[in-house]
Amino acid sequence: MDDPNQGGPIFSVRFLISLLLIAAGIVYVVLWTLYVREERSGADPSSLIPGMGTLGDWNWLIGFGLVFVGLGAAAHPSTPLGRGRGVIVGMLGCFLIGLIWICTFYVFADQPQGKIWLLGDLGDLNLIVGIGFMAVGFTYATRWE
Repeated sequence: MDDPNQGGPIFSVRFLISLLLIAAGIVYVVLWTLYVREERSGADPSSLIPGMGTLGDWNWLIGFGLVFVGLGAAAHPSTPLGRGRGVIVGMLGCFLIGLIWICTFYVFADQPQGKIWLLGDLGDLNLIVGIGFMAVGFTYATRWE
C-alpha cells in the first residue's frame, strides 16, 4: 500500500505502534478521569487496572506520556506523519492543540474543580499537558525539510 506522492508506505509497523500508544494513552486518561470523579463523589471507585488508585496524580503522566510518546514516534520518516506534508500537519496540529488546551484552561480556570470533564480534574497540570503537546510539535519541526 504505497502512496506515490509521498514515496513510502502508508502503514508501517512503527505507525501502527504509534496509533496503539496514542489510543492506549487516551483510554488510560479516560479511565483515570472516571476513577477520580467516582472517588470525588464519595463512592468507592472500582478500577479496571489494579493499583491505579495508589499512583495518584502519576496516572496523568502515564496516560498523557503514552499519547506524547505515540505522537513522537509517529514523527519518524517511515510513517505518513514523518515525511512530506505530514510533518507540517503533525507540527502545526500539536502546536495548535497545545495552545488551545492552555487557552481553554485559562478561560475556565475559575470553575470548581471537576465541573468541566478532564480540564477541571487536571487542575494546574493542564499547563504541563499543553506544553507537552507543543514539545511534541517540536519533534515534528526537526523533521521539516
